[in-house]
Amino acid sequence: MLGSAIKPAPVNQQYVLCPHCNLHRGQVVGDGKGGRLCQCPECGPIQIEPQDLAAFVLNEDWLRQKLRLALEINSRDGIDQVGPDIWRLGDARQGPVILARSLSTLVRAPGILDGFRVKGASLRVITPKPIDQTAHPFAADIEWLPLQERFAFYGDGISFIAPQGNRPEETPREAVKPVYGPFADDFRTVLLPEHGHINLTEAQASVFQSLWSFKGEPMRAERIMERAGLDSDKPIDVFKVKSRYKGKPGADRPLMAYRQLVVTVQRQGLYSMPCASSQ
Repeated sequence: MLGSAIKPAPVNQQYVLCPHCNLHRGQVVGDGKGGRLCQCPECGPIQIEPQDLAAFVLNEDWLRQKLRLALEINSRDGIDQVGPDIWRLGDARQGPVILARSLSTLVRAPGILDGFRVKGASLRVITPKPIDQTAHPFAADIEWLPLQERFAFYGDGISFIAPQGNRPEETPREAVKPVYGPFADDFRTVLLPEHGHINLTEAQASVFQSLWSFKGEPMRAERIMERAGLDSDKPIDVFKVKSRYKGKPGADRPLMAYRQLVVTVQRQGLYSMPCASSQ
């Protein structure tokens, strides 16, 4: 009945939930006639049908595509994974839409969303709603769409439920505080006066952390990349905007941060980060 919303999943077929009581798991054994039995500790041997060994999981690709349709996101926009368990579904009426598997991930690191803000457009964030969450968790310019409350599953599609009544009380948003110069403690966010908070990929953060460790001293690229644990030839390689992201708001912000913070002496092949020299 759920159609494409689910897909088969691998399951351990040595044990199965008892088809009779649905309370205990029993070992699967042959019945000597080509069939199989569940050795339930409560019910004893119970005949197993093929569907008793079937398992399913949510088809996440289906979910993301149907959420795009529900929000009337232009089909020419692709779905991009922008972080662990975080996706950009595209732009709905010129406003970015972010889907995250967990609200707590975004609440613990509010700077993650800074890179998706677009001047003159609203940012919408979709996450499941925790049972104990009552207040609006983001800043006033971010619209939160709890998955259970704002979307309905029917047939083979998903519909968007428009908000009614007053918006939940908003809580002030706390910016990520720099710890190492302009960088957060994990180097995944950098704060620049002209551009605000800029989110970085894990590879970009590793390059900045490597440069920081040399305390402003010029270093050759191979030593910097070795300490960062990356195979790229030059530090700038991981900051270049990929062709599929070109033209998207905020895609070039990490590259701007690199060019502002890193000094390159091309003739000698040396790289340094002056802001680390005083640490």
